[in-house]
Amino acid sequence: MTTAAPMAGRFAHGLTYAVLGWAVAYGGVRLAWTIGDSPEFGRFGSDLLGFTGWPSVALCVAAGVVAVALDRQRTWRPVLAGIAWTIAAALVAAAAILLPEVVALLLFAVGPHADPVGMASRLGCVTGAALLALATFGYQRRTRGDCPACCRTVRPGLRRSAPAWWARWAAYAAVAGLVARFAAQVGVGFDSLTADASVIALEIGLVLAGVLLPLALTHRWGEVWPSWVPLLAGRPIPRLLLLVPGLGLGTGIVAYFGTGLAQVASGSSSEFSDTFLWAAMSAYCVLGLGLVVASADYHLRTRRACGACGR
Repeated sequence: MTTAAPMAGRFAHGLTYAVLGWAVAYGGVRLAWTIGDSPEFGRFGSDLLGFTGWPSVALCVAAGVVAVALDRQRTWRPVLAGIAWTIAAALVAAAAILLPEVVALLLFAVGPHADPVGMASRLGCVTGAALLALATFGYQRRTRGDCPACCRTVRPGLRRSAPAWWARWAAYAAVAGLVARFAAQVGVGFDSLTADASVIALEIGLVLAGVLLPLALTHRWGEVWPSWVPLLAGRPIPRLLLLVPGLGLGTGIVAYFGTGLAQVASGSSSEFSDTFLWAAMSAYCVLGLGLVVASADYHLRTRRACGACGR
């Protein structure tokens, strides 16, 4: 047996302890806020969406229990993996407000109504989601496939150098989602999109994320710097430079606007019409899903070959 297998096992145990530590620490804070006095959370009224009070405590407990189950299970159980991914997704959705806060920080547009306590809580929630996701990835690596070093399921010699057809369609869907989002804006006007420099910068970033990023994930020029880029032309593009924003933005967009759609469906009030909200938020969800799918293919296509089996 290669040394990679025991190393993977030790790493998996470490992740289990990390999830348990997070569940105790963050769950303890949620418990204290539930049975005692919780802080004021500014204009949002809450630090999390959908999971507050006892449901947030239960979510932390569930994450810890599932992490232990993943660590002890030695065979592939799709239902167990599905439960783990569902809990991780619920944690991300609960902290969905973090997306506009991070964007505001990047644009140096943090207003006077910023809520540092709420943001810290949402960061803690997302940290738990990331730890549980890593633990689930580790479980899948240990229990799927026949190579003890990588546990990959693809047959040797089938590594792809070109994007899959479904990844290209996902990238084009992401671009179409962005176009649909701006088309929906026609109904309410573009005055709000040109209000100040920070909003304009946000729209420029959105265009880059919705057009350049998905296309780069599915085309050759997303792997090697084009000839017109000074000093870097012809050199490989670091895969994390595209993979991290692709997965991060895609997941954040789906969580934030998916939660928004759920709020619209529940009848929450807004200054905009339901028709506009459904159209705009659905378009954002298509954009986010397209980024996630294109990023997944980019990861599978550009990851290093296993030194033991070549896959």
